[in-house]
Amino acid sequence: MFAGDITAPRRRLAAWMDSIVVDHAFFRVFWHNFATVAEGRLYRANHPTPAWLAYAARRYGLRTVINLRGARACGSDALTRDAAARLGLRHIYAPFESRGAPHRDRILNLAAIFAEMREPALIHCKSGADRAGLAAGLFILIQGGTSAQALAQLSLRFLHFRHSSTGILDAFFAMYAREGEGRKPFLDWVREEYHEDRLRAEFRPSRIASLLNDRVLARE
Repeated sequence: MFAGDITAPRRRLAAWMDSIVVDHAFFRVFWHNFATVAEGRLYRANHPTPAWLAYAARRYGLRTVINLRGARACGSDALTRDAAARLGLRHIYAPFESRGAPHRDRILNLAAIFAEMREPALIHCKSGADRAGLAAGLFILIQGGTSAQALAQLSLRFLHFRHSSTGILDAFFAMYAREGEGRKPFLDWVREEYHEDRLRAEFRPSRIASLLNDRVLARE
C-alpha cells in the first residue's frame, strides 16, 4: 500500500491509508496515551499523527522527537518524519523491543541521546504503552530517580500488561532495584553488571496475559 515516498499527493494518500488501516492510526487520531515524564524536558505518547505532533510542538515547545520503533517502511513513519521536518523538530530513531530484554548497547545509546538532545523532547512507540514506558523509566533512572519511579512508567494506566510478555521490561527495573540500586549508579550497573541472557532466563510471563496482549490485541 505504501511505497516509501510521500512527495506526490497520490503517494501521500497511500501513506495515510497505510498508517490508518495497516498501522492502526485510526485509534491514535483521538487517543494519544500522552503523559509528562519530566515537566519541560520529556513527554511520552503513542505514535503521533502529523496534526497531533503539530499541536504538541506548540503546546509543549517540543524540539526533539525520539522514535522508539526504529526506521520502518510504513506510512506512519514517513508522515511523522515529514511533519517533524516541517515543524523544525529533530527526529531521532532509538529502537527498542517491547518483549525482549533491553539491550545494553541500546540503553547506552538512548542515554547518550538524552544527554545531548534538544529539550523538550517527545518519546513515542506505537501504542505508548511498553517501549515508551521503558524509555521514560530509563530517563528517570539516568536523572537519579528511583526504580519505583521508573516502574510507575509501566502501568495499566498506559495499557501496559506487566504479567504478559512485555513484563520483561518491569523485570529489568526490578533487577536493578534488587541488585544495583543504592550501591551503584544505574548506567554503571548497566555497563558492568547487567546481563540480558540472565534476565531472559529468569523471566516467566503469564501465558494467558501474553495471549491477550500478543494475539487478541495484536500489540507490536
